[in-house]
Amino acid sequence: MKAAFRSQYGTADVLNIEELEIPVPKQNEVLVSVYAATVNRTDCHILWGKPLIMRLFTGFTKPRLRTTGTDFCGEVKAIGEHVQGFKVGDRVMGFDGFGCSSHAQYLTFRENKGIALMPANLHFDEAAACIEGAFYAQEAINYLHPNANHTALIIGATGAIGSATVQYLSTRGTNVTAVCRGQHIELVRSIGASRVIDYEKENFINDKESYDFIIDAVGMYRFGQCKHLLKKKGVFTSSGGNINHILLAIITPMLGGKKVLFRAPRKIKKNLDVIRGLIEEGKFKPVIDRKYPLEKIREAFDYVSTGKKVGNVILTIGN
Repeated sequence: MKAAFRSQYGTADVLNIEELEIPVPKQNEVLVSVYAATVNRTDCHILWGKPLIMRLFTGFTKPRLRTTGTDFCGEVKAIGEHVQGFKVGDRVMGFDGFGCSSHAQYLTFRENKGIALMPANLHFDEAAACIEGAFYAQEAINYLHPNANHTALIIGATGAIGSATVQYLSTRGTNVTAVCRGQHIELVRSIGASRVIDYEKENFINDKESYDFIIDAVGMYRFGQCKHLLKKKGVFTSSGGNINHILLAIITPMLGGKKVLFRAPRKIKKNLDVIRGLIEEGKFKPVIDRKYPLEKIREAFDYVSTGKKVGNVILTIGN
């Protein structure tokens, strides 16, 4: 099989396409023929080995997994003898935030981890755009419990996480203010934002409104920068997950006022099932920026690393 392969941390230049053996599933694993995956911000951090805290999970001196990729869509081609939840021919999607070697034509995956049936009404490329970003957005929603009485500010509303968050909040009636580049105003309005701040013309930090939730979907802002925009019991959360953010998530809830929320990814399978239901009910539609074949994976990583992508960047691998 063809697979992206690297032996060290670094930029996209360390990646090559190599021929590897097709893996054999263990007793509790499925073998998946991968048809599509994303190249996302998490993939970039795993590729670079930065921030260094990532290496506690991905390998300190060299990558634990030589093939990149954190999410996938594809078809089950074989199952281990103890597998009960899937059968050959099932269309599936899966995710592992610290890597699952999905930038390859085949992978093996434990059936009790983050794998679920694909939405019935989507093609593989579309379904791939409903995993990593949609999952992190769903994680935030699980803890915020938004409703029609709440207001929210979404920083980076056009990214994979941001565009999913806008849709999730709007389906619950939450009043959403989105921060994005001016050329994407109509896009974020079309997915549910009631107000848009063009960051090229206006600094949202100077906004006169106050919010129940501030969600930094690009991981670039600190609680201290946004605290004044929160209501008395408001919550700030960020996709950045740096040490300062984690410490504040421990301390601020004990103070009884404005607080920082941070939760490590968990219940992946359950969240994927929720996402599938939202898609099949017409309550969530993925946003796709562009697609690259596996052979152009370096170009895909270089583009994602610019921070300019809108929605998801898809890696087309098979089918």
